[in-house]
Formats: sequence, structure tokens, C-alpha cells
Amino acid sequence: MDLTDLKSFLEEKVDKYNRSDFIENDPISIPHQFSRKEDIEIAGFLIATIAWGRRDLIIKSGKNLMALLEHEPYEFLMHSEPSDWNRFEKFYYRTFSSVDCLYFLKALKAIYTNCGGLEKLFLSAYKGDDIKPALVHFREVFLSFDSPHRTHKHVANILKGASAKRLNMYLRWMVRDDKRGVDFGLWKNISSADLLLPLDVHTGNVSRELGILTRKQNDMKAVDELMQTLRLLDADDPVKYDFALFSLGVNERF
Repeated sequence: MDLTDLKSFLEEKVDKYNRSDFIENDPISIPHQFSRKEDIEIAGFLIATIAWGRRDLIIKSGKNLMALLEHEPYEFLMHSEPSDWNRFEKFYYRTFSSVDCLYFLKALKAIYTNCGGLEKLFLSAYKGDDIKPALVHFREVFLSFDSPHRTHKHVANILKGASAKRLNMYLRWMVRDDKRGVDFGLWKNISSADLLLPLDVHTGNVSRELGILTRKQNDMKAVDELMQTLRLLDADDPVKYDFALFSLGVNERF
């Protein structure tokens, strides 16, 4: 398939899946429960963090977590009493334990208290043209509040080759603004052109079938290889093709 045919094929799938009915069965449905910017950011980050495995179980755990946060994530983090946090000691999702959850909440509170919030933290290391320094800086700061070593595995380290699927998915949610109603477009100072594909098993397998990915591992080198082609298809918004590649793998048994 040449680039013209590939673009036509993937554009058709983007149009099919990048619609509001995509939301209900996807983890992005959790932050879509909110209207306040900070609530969307916090809920989105937490659900993106546990977004691996079956989507229905991810969403179930996300709803449980939002209930524990009293459906006001920002207000709870900033104004709850220390005793209120005991309720998270029984929360877990797969390998994301209560220890990890409590640290994530502690770090988020510190980031909104001391760093101006998640958007400003990412922006502080983003200079345009390259999102990778922001991913590196975010991890360094996020884990700097006396984090348990076991929690480190839940924040991707691209310096060790991780694809950073969940962080890149979160950035897609926050940054892309195509008026289709799925991604939020809240963060106006990061360009969609600089985002990276949230590479997972589905997008990787479909990309190999299409001949646009040769690397066998789903790591950052694979992301870099894929982005070369996706930016040829749309230099301004290459990660929109995540809708096509992911949905082909999940919904069409590609």
C-alpha cells in the first residue's frame, strides 16, 4: 500500500472511530464525567495510568477511584483531611496497588500546590518540536516526593526505551483539539504535531500488518519509526491515527 492509499484508508478509519460514541467504552469516559479543567486533568491522568488490560475493567476501577475522590478530584486532593485518605488503602488495579495509588495522589497534590498543576509541569520542559524532554522532566518531578521504589514502574522511563504508551495517550487527550468531542484540547501551548503515538499491542500489531512498522518490540524506537510515517500522512496531527490503528486491532480483528 503506497502512502496515498494508506492515508485514504487510515483517514476513513479515523473518521469512523473519532466520534462521541467512542467515549462510552473507552477509559477516556472517566475524565468526560467532569467539566472543571483540573478535574479533567487529574481524572484523566489517573485513569490513563491504569489503562492496560480489559477496557471494561479499567473503566470499572476508574469509576471506583472517582467515587473514592467524591467525584471532585481536585477539591478532594487540595482540601481533604489526612484521615480521608485511609479509604484508598483498599484500592488496587492489577499491579497498581494502594501504595502506588496513595503516592500518586500525594504527588498530584504536590504538583498542584507547588508546580502550578500538570499542564505547567509538562510545559516547563517543552520547548516546541520535541515532547520527549517534557516526558523525562515530568517523570523526574513526579517521583521526587519520596516515592516508593515499587511505584517507579508505573511512570514510563523513556530514557530506558519505554514507549510511554499511557503518558502519550494522556497527552493526546489533553492536547488534541479537533472539535470531534473525544479528546479535550485543554492544553493549548503544546502542539499536536509534537505528540507521540500511544503504542500498545493493538496499534503495534496493526502497524506491522500495514507495513509501517518493522521493529518487533513495542518500545520508543518503534514509536520513533512509526512517527516518521504518520507525520508524512499528517504533519500537523499525526497521532489522530491512533483512533484508526487501535480500533482496527480491537474492533475489526485486523
